[in-house]
Amino acid sequence: MTARRTVLLAGTAAATAALLARPADRGGAYPPYFAEMNRLLRREGVDRPSLLIDLDRLDRNIDRVARSLAVAPAKTYRIVVKSVPSAELVDYIARRAGTRALMVFHVPFLQAISRLRPDADILLGKPLPVAAASTYYREASGRFDAARQLQWLIDSDARLAQYHALARTLGVRMRINLEIDVGLHRGGFAEPAAMGRALQAIADDPRHLEFAGFMGYDAHLMGLPAFLAERERPKVRARYGAFVAALRAGFPALAAGPLTFNAAGSPTFRHYEGDTLVNDLSAGTCLMKPLHYDLPVLEDFEASAFIATPVLKRLEGARLPALEWTGPLLRAWDPNQAQMLFAYGGNWLAQCAAPPGVQPHFAYVSSNQQGYSASAKVAIDVDDFLFLRPLQSEAVLLQFGDLLGLRDARIAARLPVLPAEAPR
Repeated sequence: MTARRTVLLAGTAAATAALLARPADRGGAYPPYFAEMNRLLRREGVDRPSLLIDLDRLDRNIDRVARSLAVAPAKTYRIVVKSVPSAELVDYIARRAGTRALMVFHVPFLQAISRLRPDADILLGKPLPVAAASTYYREASGRFDAARQLQWLIDSDARLAQYHALARTLGVRMRINLEIDVGLHRGGFAEPAAMGRALQAIADDPRHLEFAGFMGYDAHLMGLPAFLAERERPKVRARYGAFVAALRAGFPALAAGPLTFNAAGSPTFRHYEGDTLVNDLSAGTCLMKPLHYDLPVLEDFEASAFIATPVLKRLEGARLPALEWTGPLLRAWDPNQAQMLFAYGGNWLAQCAAPPGVQPHFAYVSSNQQGYSASAKVAIDVDDFLFLRPLQSEAVLLQFGDLLGLRDARIAARLPVLPAEAPR
């Protein structure tokens, strides 16, 4: 009797646990924001996966960055081009923000941007192979003056020697910005004493080299728990300050000119409000606010970039290839398996944003026709659109051709993307 009671209790407990573990129905209709987008795209005859930019949200995000950098002493706002990789979009942001300072990570981007904005002040965001610099000078054209407007990022004595040799060979003068390690430990000069030879080499040949400043990137703060980030921030500033102090003490002539002391990125630029040490802050991704940037410091920023992809097929019931008998069981267990949707393209670095409750199906991962499961509450049909929110901006925004800028329930702009033949 005791054994039977134990079995009954165990069975009851298992059944209760199973019921409690049963997924809730997460489906629903489009929120009004996405319902309006869906109507717009269908009305305009959009027929393929597209990357949408909400220009009104973008404007508000630009203004948030500009207000932060205007806190005295004001900083130069440097737009990170790889995060908004369209020359016309960069131009749009620059005009609204009132800046001509850009950060570029890729020679084809550098070539395109310097042609579109010949007045730009450009800082390389990573040290490039000397062959890339050689390519740039060999193919340079237009009014952009690299000797005055371009800063090459240098992370080591060896790379500086390569660039110095190239400058002498070409008979050009290169502006040199030194990458310093303020805690990220991804390269650059590790401590002030380590940059002495580089500064001396620049000082010794003013005909071919000009010192332009420092770049100290603090991206590691984004990945730290809050309590560690709070402790690390003053250390980042102290490390940066040590490099500036060493420059002024050891090379006062190099320190005399107007210099770029660049820092930050989208997750950290607000930490420098009122700071007197740096004068140049970079940000780009926060303007798009992809999912990876849902951070407390950017809580007031708005997601402004979305993927929209047409639904090609809508099928009732859950299904698995070669295991067709499991369909009714899956549907009975999980109400979110009531229907299957197959979309145009897929397998992007993105997550579903609308309608609610639509999720990628593990058996139909595809860059051709991604499969999604959805509950019966998801009221969607063939030729309607699924909306996804990118996880990041720089890679995703380059995959769809022209970006579609939306404003006032219409497609207000088509923004060609920059050349994407290689990593940014």
